[in-house]
Amino acid sequence: MAVWDDLVGQDRVIEQLSAAARDADALVTVAGVDPSAVPEAAAASRMTHAWLFTGPPGSGRATAARAFAAALQCVSPDRATGGAPGCGFCEGCHTTLVGTHADVEIVRTDLLSIGVKETRDLVRRAQLSPAGGRWQVIVLEDADRLTEGAGNVLLKAVEEPAPRTVWLLCAPSLEDVLPTIRSRCRSLTLRTPPTAAVADILMRRDGIEPELATRSARATQGHIGRARRLAMDERARARRAAVLKMPLRVTDMGGCLKAAQELIDAAAEDAKQVAEEVDTKETEELRAALGAAAGTGGRLPRGTAGAMKELQDRQKRRATRTQRDSLDLALTDLTGFYRDVLAIQLGSRVELANDDARDALERIARGSRPEATLRRIEAISACRQALDRNVAPLLAVEAMAVALRAG
Repeated sequence: MAVWDDLVGQDRVIEQLSAAARDADALVTVAGVDPSAVPEAAAASRMTHAWLFTGPPGSGRATAARAFAAALQCVSPDRATGGAPGCGFCEGCHTTLVGTHADVEIVRTDLLSIGVKETRDLVRRAQLSPAGGRWQVIVLEDADRLTEGAGNVLLKAVEEPAPRTVWLLCAPSLEDVLPTIRSRCRSLTLRTPPTAAVADILMRRDGIEPELATRSARATQGHIGRARRLAMDERARARRAAVLKMPLRVTDMGGCLKAAQELIDAAAEDAKQVAEEVDTKETEELRAALGAAAGTGGRLPRGTAGAMKELQDRQKRRATRTQRDSLDLALTDLTGFYRDVLAIQLGSRVELANDDARDALERIARGSRPEATLRRIEAISACRQALDRNVAPLLAVEAMAVALRAG
């Protein structure tokens, strides 16, 4: 299985990355045979030191970056006979894809932002020579979460890269990255994968039943990660079903406030579940590393309270991020619901994302006009923007619920 097999519906991007990986492999070969020929080879190469992968959520930005990193580290003997890098089986490909390659650093964050300290550590890593003799690859999956200061730190490294270092940055859009950084990167834009392609990979790779795979792919409108979660997690399907009932419940002020509170509570429950799975383990591991007595109640050695406080602050920020992500997912589902309502009102023949809720869709469509549906979609968008500006979640969702009722 080639490294590109998980990159769904992105034929043009795969073609570009495959060509760049071939040229990168040729550069390494030239450097080993005749270092003086490297500048001339580099001038004609389709390989460059910094790449920016953009595209809508679920398009596979991070998957493309990891696949490209694996192709750059490919050591398959088939390359010598004209085979393309990225076989998926050799040690270089395998260790990159599972995250254990010594020369590949994959950075993702579960916090709200990436700060200066973390970015400086990355820049220092990028200055090292590859341990395996090929490329030093830094994959930054959440480049849009860099703070302004962190972006300025990264700019210097991208502007003056080490000879064998490659930066692979991922962001939803070009506008999410500093202009000075994106101007120094080669940009690749991924598209939303077709529903049929997403359903196919769910069936082929995850063994999902065809009907459930198709329904999940359609419901998430081509978002591969969300489609897999929806197909494999009964709780995710239950939460989505509850969100899709919200339009029928906001018929009076009491219903608006209750629906808003339940949406917030569901997001908080998601954050709590993540905390239960991760926080306890992290806390016990840190206590053991600091030399605390065995057991949860063991006393910490003197002078280590600061490290524990830092972990607790990180866990608190992660809970905030998890709650926000859960809310955003619910608002995305709600937007899809009203998009389907609008399609019915306008007589469009587009595929409905929420065909399993057709009765509710037709009921809302009959009881309102397209203009009101558009205003409701705008209200959901305004709620998402308010959450991005750190407005209290309950206030933002209550305001949205009232706007949905008003139409």
